[in-house]
Amino acid sequence: MKTSRLEAFSDGVLAIVITIMVLELKPPEDLTIESLLHTAPIFLSYVFSFIFIGIYWNNHHHLFQITEKVNGKILWANLHLLFWLSLIPFATSWIGEKHIEQLPVAFYGFILLMSGLAFYILGQVIKKQHDDDFAFKQITKNDFKPIISIVIYFLGIALSFVNPWISIFCYVLVTLIWIIPSKKIEKHLDK
Repeated sequence: MKTSRLEAFSDGVLAIVITIMVLELKPPEDLTIESLLHTAPIFLSYVFSFIFIGIYWNNHHHLFQITEKVNGKILWANLHLLFWLSLIPFATSWIGEKHIEQLPVAFYGFILLMSGLAFYILGQVIKKQHDDDFAFKQITKNDFKPIISIVIYFLGIALSFVNPWISIFCYVLVTLIWIIPSKKIEKHLDK
């Protein structure tokens, strides 16, 4: 099976996730700067989540541009990833409405962690379904970004009960690690 149907379905799901997030944004009731500023946490949580979804969309696109074949295991691993990403609007809404409180920040981190684990699992399943010459295996041989990200997410979740702002810093740090797509994959695709 080719990757095009899986990519199209995934693109549609991610577009719906972003649409749901933006529909959660409500304009302020009053026509004052104070009421606009009161919506800032909700808006900032949306911006961060939009970037987060964008990073996954970008990396997912690169992953499936390099993937040569798709089977049932890959389809299920992809659905596993989409499940966790589909929970981002809920977590975004909760953290935005409750501002920077311990439990919403920890829950948001948990969703980020599970999304990261699901993407890692997807990559591993894809590798197992291809032979040793598969370019993705070679490109990611010494790539520690997924493991480092998972460790930082665990740390962020634990620290949310100490200081939620440290957790937010951890989540932003992982985002910065992933915001630039793999140059190795791009070079391979350019060949």
